[in-house]
Amino acid sequence: MTDIAYHPTRLRAVRDSFRALRAAEFPWTADTVYLNNAAIGPIPERTRRTLDEFTAKRTAPHLLPDRELLAGLHSAREAVAQLINAETGEIALATNTSYGLNLAARALPLAPGDVVLVSDREFPANVYPWLLLKKQGIDVELAPCAAEGWPDEDYLVERLEDPRVRVLAVSFVQFSNGYRADLARLGAACRANGTFLVVDGIQGVGNSLLDVRETPVDLLACGGQKWLLSPWGSGFLYVRKELVPVLEPAVTGWMAFEGTDDFSRLTEYNPTFRSDARRFELVTLPYQDFHGMTSSVRLLLELGIRDIVEHTRSLPEAIFRWADERGVRVASPRDDLHRSAIVCVAPQKATEAFHAVKRAHIVCSLREGAIRLSPHCYNTAEEMERVLDVLDGLE
Repeated sequence: MTDIAYHPTRLRAVRDSFRALRAAEFPWTADTVYLNNAAIGPIPERTRRTLDEFTAKRTAPHLLPDRELLAGLHSAREAVAQLINAETGEIALATNTSYGLNLAARALPLAPGDVVLVSDREFPANVYPWLLLKKQGIDVELAPCAAEGWPDEDYLVERLEDPRVRVLAVSFVQFSNGYRADLARLGAACRANGTFLVVDGIQGVGNSLLDVRETPVDLLACGGQKWLLSPWGSGFLYVRKELVPVLEPAVTGWMAFEGTDDFSRLTEYNPTFRSDARRFELVTLPYQDFHGMTSSVRLLLELGIRDIVEHTRSLPEAIFRWADERGVRVASPRDDLHRSAIVCVAPQKATEAFHAVKRAHIVCSLREGAIRLSPHCYNTAEEMERVLDVLDGLE
């Protein structure tokens, strides 16, 4: 993807529009500094209203006919498809990231002796499903990280010259340091080797640009509860359309098959899977959560992912300057190719510093020895400065 270029005038306009959004959709930020989207994203006011309205109808189920429920799921697929420039038929709704990663591990055509390549220090959701394949004679290789603790893309590309490597599993953005993978480079190397690229997208989709028409990704799993500002229990799986008809899920739901839209003839069993990604869905899905996700994703689309990228990438600049002046290690990349909305700073006494930040009523996380700050569209540069005020007070 093309890097985002920051122009001061444009950036000021984006920040002004996001301040208005902050007051309307996240009013509680008036007295709380929340920099923890990489853990749990908040729900906008419009999404809360959507959930409340749906729940009110749910108390009287006759107000929610089947056609309305199914139309709501279709709207969710359309919204997330637009977010990553996929076709709606390439989207399966899922309740979490782990579902999609497990489906990939079980549905991809792997055989004994094949190699699954996983970058070391991945979030466990993108490790354990692959490790289970060892029982089937499949080799799982944890690729060593670079000295910074980031995925070593040079090593990964080199290993992708081995025809035994059938799967490369990586995170779009690393949870512990904010490293954003060069999916275009990795995808091209995978395609050249006939390797499947499986992506854990939860820390990148919603804060980073991704166009699956331009970037060769085979499967991408993403939960909605972080950067998509959506309810728990919402998420999706993207499956490249050419793969959809050749993958059969290891477990299946009853609406994954043709003919099940007609509820009056359900016992006329048809063993034919649907031709689109709905073949991978397990119903009944939590309708209310996907109504909420649709509302939140539409908000992100209204704001524009490019503007979200521009805003969130600009916020850590004060952190970088402060760290350079004091010789404090920043665990996150700074180059445009690999930056994300996550910045991790590692003062000498990181745990002590983290608890001091918490006492100042600033919500963030401690991950792998660094304080993880993960701002979104509603956060401000002043909030990042407040973190620095606390850290300066420890000296």
